[in-house]
Parts: sequence; C-alpha cells; structure tokens
Amino acid sequence: MRAPLTPMRWPAEAIREAVAPALPGFTVEVLPELDSTNSELMRRARAGRLEPVLLVAERQTAGRGRMGRPWLSGQTDHAAHPVVRAGATPSLTFSLGLSLAPADWSGLSLAVGLSVAQSLHPAIRLKWPNDLWWHDRKLAGILIETANWGESSASRYLVIGVGLNLRTPDAKGLSTAPVGLRELLPEVDAAQALLRIAAPLVQTVQRFEAHGFAPFQKDFNTRDALAQVPVVLSDGVQGVAQGVDTTGALLVASAQGVQRVTSAEVSVRTQPGPSHAHL
Repeated sequence: MRAPLTPMRWPAEAIREAVAPALPGFTVEVLPELDSTNSELMRRARAGRLEPVLLVAERQTAGRGRMGRPWLSGQTDHAAHPVVRAGATPSLTFSLGLSLAPADWSGLSLAVGLSVAQSLHPAIRLKWPNDLWWHDRKLAGILIETANWGESSASRYLVIGVGLNLRTPDAKGLSTAPVGLRELLPEVDAAQALLRIAAPLVQTVQRFEAHGFAPFQKDFNTRDALAQVPVVLSDGVQGVAQGVDTTGALLVASAQGVQRVTSAEVSVRTQPGPSHAHL
C-alpha cells in the first residue's frame, strides 16, 4: 500500500515578505506544471506583463539551458501523482522576473551563479559563465533572457532561470556528470533550497544594477572551477583559464597572449586529463 502523499509546502509568503520591501509589487507564484518557467515569463513580458515575480514550476516539461540545450526536470513521482510529495521532487526549477536598467549587463550571469552558490554551500564552485559545480559535476545551470520595453527605454524585463538538481540524475548521455544538492545537504528539499536562494538573489540583482559586476569579481574568482585549468574554446583556441576580469570576461592565457572571452556563442571545455571531465 502506497504511503499517503504530503504536499510540498512552499515558503511563498516568507519569500514575498523578505523581498517586497525592496521590490514593490513582488509576488511568488507556484504552478504544478509548465513547459518552462523562463518561457512563461517571456510570454508574459511580450504581452505587457512586467510585474516582478518569482515563478516556480513543480514539474517542467520543456526547460531550456544555454545555447538551446534542454534542461530536463525529473519526472519521478510526478507522472503518477500530480501533487508533489514533500522531499520527492528531483529538481528545483524557477525563474525570477523583474525590470532592470544597469549601465552594463556584462557579468550578470556570473553574479547570479555566485549568489546561488553562496546561498547553498561553501564547497560549490562556479564554471564560467553560468554553471554550478561540485567535484567536477554539474549541480545547477543559469539561463538569463531579457525583453525590451521599447526602443527608447534603457530598462529591460529580465528573466533569470535556475535549474537545480536535488537528487543526482542519471548521467547517461550527458557530457558532464551531474550531481544533486542532497549529496552536499541531505536534508534540504526544494522548498528549503528556494527559501535560501530567493531573497539573496534579488539583492544580488539590485546590487548588480547599481554597481555592475566589479563588486562580485573577487568572490567569483575564489569559487572559480576553471582557475589555472587547461581549457579549449569552441573556436579552437587552447590555453589556461586565469579567472575573470571586472566585467566578467574569462581570461585565457594562450600562445597568442591573454585573451578575454566574452561571446555568448563561445563554449569552454577542459582539456583531456585524469581529473577534468569534458563539458
């Protein structure tokens, strides 16, 4: 006989109370299923809905990562049970939407990743530009998208998507081995992880809007998973990663000198070796 389900208790009101004083009109919305929290907020933005919101999907069916890669939300327990059992969900997927007008957008994904890592565990490392790692395994990914208000507006509607593994997924077919947060924090469920992450993330984004990436550079480099690691760029350049500069650009020392890597179309993988997996 199957044990009765205990619905997940999401800390929506606690998060709203922590964030709303600094972000008027902020709400938290939890939906049982979506194709993608980022896609939903981008649809709302294109329809003129620009309110600040944290949107959580208990199950995500068509999540997206950087460069169009899929981010698959696990389906264990969901197929048979539309109500999420507390502690059963294998991943946490959410998006934060708000209007933003920084002087320079460079490095935002790095600041976001740093905020999430700092909220969760000191051992989590950051792989430029938008992945969280633990022991060379991928824990979480960040996807940032924006929608323009209009040609004359300096402000854009920003959508920050976060996909965080709670349980370690099957590694079959993945170029980078995954890891789940419960290997670091066995007692933390999706709701507790969201409560840890949400308010500090909003504070980070507002600090970035005011000051850019420079205040985050030192802390990012402290957690940099690629520091002093031989890497290969997707354009064929080989070198050794040297951390990031004050704009969030990756510095790579190559035969041609130190290069600043900024393009969203450039991917980075570690060179073959006993201790580093391909990305």
